[in-house]
Amino acid sequence: MPSNDILTLWNEIKQLLTEIDVDIHKNANGNASAGVRARKGLRLIKSKSAELTKVTVNEEKSRKTAVQE
Repeated sequence: MPSNDILTLWNEIKQLLTEIDVDIHKNANGNASAGVRARKGLRLIKSKSAELTKVTVNEEKSRKTAVQE
């Protein structure tokens, strides 16, 4: 059964991607303020991705130790 933490983080990342999509397009058309918002969103996605990676690794480790016991 998938971990709720993993799915929650994944849904947060997907939501962030959806939110910055408009700003990316605006920035591509020359809107500098949208570029600042997009970069801020990308940094947040980067940190959430790192958090998701840590959670998945810990989940896999706990599953392995549970099976070995």
